[in-house]
Amino acid sequence: MKNFLKIFSFIILFSGLSLSTQAAEKVEYLKTDWSFKGLFGKFDRAALQRGYQVYTEVCSSCHSMKYLSYRNLAEKGGPEFSIEQAKAIAASFEVKDGPNSDGDMFTRPGRLSDKFVMPYDNVQAAQAANGGAYPPDMSVLVKARGGGVDYIYSLLQGYEDPPAGVTLDDGVYYNKYMYGNKIKMANQLSDGLVEYSDGTIASVEQMSKDVTTFLMWSAEPHLESRHQMGFKAIVYLIILTILVYFSMKRIWSRIETEV
Repeated sequence: MKNFLKIFSFIILFSGLSLSTQAAEKVEYLKTDWSFKGLFGKFDRAALQRGYQVYTEVCSSCHSMKYLSYRNLAEKGGPEFSIEQAKAIAASFEVKDGPNSDGDMFTRPGRLSDKFVMPYDNVQAAQAANGGAYPPDMSVLVKARGGGVDYIYSLLQGYEDPPAGVTLDDGVYYNKYMYGNKIKMANQLSDGLVEYSDGTIASVEQMSKDVTTFLMWSAEPHLESRHQMGFKAIVYLIILTILVYFSMKRIWSRIETEV
């Protein structure tokens, strides 16, 4: 019994320390209005197209999106580029294919059916180019990180000079929203880094929001259809509840209650 009490006390103490540590490390993420939030939420098509531009011009040199194909860019519920635009985007990339009739691999312009081109041939090449760190695939990154879109949005804007007393190794940067505050990815965004074709000012905040919106879509491409289905289900259940209620009233109205 004494051993049980000791073990139980140790578990309570350890749990309390863990909770207090987590509470101390918890940081309030930056907030913004996401068009896709809520029951009637929808993706902003212009934001998705701008987000793809930011990914292509800034992120794609290190981060892959292996679950996306170029045809997805023209599908309903996504950026909704035209078929011609999506074909032009795909053709702007060189894709390794083969073997040909001579048994050799060759490169060709991309097609709609091709997956997004990978920035590195393999994991080892990615690590060698990034000081031993492996840039994570971005296809479902929003869903793989606690905090979701708010975390990614905040992380992109969270780079600061380290506070007094904090030392960083070479190739490590301080980010107040990163777990442990240390990150191997340097700050990638600066005002005016890209030139949006629609004339939107490319501030760090705007680019962070746009690329995060794009990453949300890549992680949940059927979000809009799911919202629509959920709304239809709610309406159906409301109508069914009303019909059941009146049916019950009609059935029980035939029975005389005794007073």
